[in-house]
Amino acid sequence: MWYVYILWSKKDNDLYVGMTNDLRNRVTLHNSGKVFATRLRCPFTLAYYEAHQNKYDAAMREQFLKTGWGKNWVRRTLKNCYQSKKLGG
Repeated sequence: MWYVYILWSKKDNDLYVGMTNDLRNRVTLHNSGKVFATRLRCPFTLAYYEAHQNKYDAAMREQFLKTGWGKNWVRRTLKNCYQSKKLGG
């Protein structure tokens, strides 16, 4: 299984979108500061994830979520998840 996930940074109140085949381990790596892209933004909360049967579908979904349309979808979907100007729109 491959997972597309969205993390919410408690430090800067912003989101991070990623993809992995081991979700629990990847979230642990993010929170321990071992992922270069997010090491300065810890701690994180897992806000959302999706499971995909193959890597290619997950990669396409991750890329979509990083576009303008994808970010709008995330804001609409997670608007009640956290009280945040960035998430709430």
